[in-house]
Amino acid sequence: MKLLVSSCVLAAMSALFAGCNSGQPASSATPESMQARVVQSSQQLAPVSIRSTGTIHAHESAVLSAQVMGHVQQVLVHEGDIVKAGQTLAILDDASMRASVAQAEAAVKAAENQQAAAQTQADLAKSTLGRYAQLQAQKSVSPQEMDEVTRRAQAASAQVQALHAQAQAAQAQEDSARTMLSYTRIRAPFSGVVTARMVDPGALASPGVPLLQVDSAGPLELQTTVDESVIANVRKGMTLPVSVDAAPGASINGTVTEIVPAADPASHSFLVKITLPHAPQIRAGMYATAAIPTGSHQAILVPRSAILLRGSLNCAYVVDASGVAQLRYVTLGPVHDAMVEVLSGISAGEKLVDDPGDRDFAGKRIEVQP
Repeated sequence: MKLLVSSCVLAAMSALFAGCNSGQPASSATPESMQARVVQSSQQLAPVSIRSTGTIHAHESAVLSAQVMGHVQQVLVHEGDIVKAGQTLAILDDASMRASVAQAEAAVKAAENQQAAAQTQADLAKSTLGRYAQLQAQKSVSPQEMDEVTRRAQAASAQVQALHAQAQAAQAQEDSARTMLSYTRIRAPFSGVVTARMVDPGALASPGVPLLQVDSAGPLELQTTVDESVIANVRKGMTLPVSVDAAPGASINGTVTEIVPAADPASHSFLVKITLPHAPQIRAGMYATAAIPTGSHQAILVPRSAILLRGSLNCAYVVDASGVAQLRYVTLGPVHDAMVEVLSGISAGEKLVDDPGDRDFAGKRIEVQP
């Protein structure tokens, strides 16, 4: 009985499998559809450029130091403060300088008093000489008396001139003392922003020791060195694309404003200054790279918006002939505004998903959005 039941079960299973295998083969699953914008790669004539790296600077930058020795009494600014030309930034101890000014003022006053007294004597001697001249015409004075009065008038006039010179010297001493006193005030040479503060109150300031740094306000400039083999391609006034490492999304075009005419004898390179437009994400001290055109070549270009970064690798979703997207890793070349060169991974005329973002299009059928 058990053998009969087992045979029946086996027969039923065999019939079931036979029924399942008798029909047509099952079709493969239809891929999921996703909507996306599509762009196309193209082969175009692209410029060939040499990349020249440098540092961004302010047009004017001044490191301020004291011109006289003295202890710092006050530092009135901090990093980031905006200052105007002539504004006092730090104050040094000025007690000795004020004493020198007071002493010079006293010397000037004494010299002026002496000069006034001598001028009175000279005026008296001159009037006496005039009266003696009248008496001489009347032959009422002797030649000796006339000579004595004349010599006294000449001596008084010479005394006035000597004291006038002394008064000028004393005034010069006062001006010098006041100039030295003004050196105890560290002032901004131009309007700008404080970018460094290297001193605090109580420190001893000495000539040549940096205290503060001020950068001028306004547009910044990229200072880069260009090799002598490329300098012929750089002209004053030309526009160059500039990329800033700290602002990868910024599209910047700088203008060449200065080319130093003499090359560095050690590196055989020329200093080139490129003025940059105002951009809030660009600051002095950042690294930047200028692209100097040297020719052109045929290249495969794709919109930068179609490229995404996975880890440290660049990739793109390429749409095949059946409309299915596949993730493909690519090697990129130079950037040209909104386009980028593809060195490997994409051929001319292929379609790519535009602006994929964080969405996963791999293996998905793409429904093209207008």
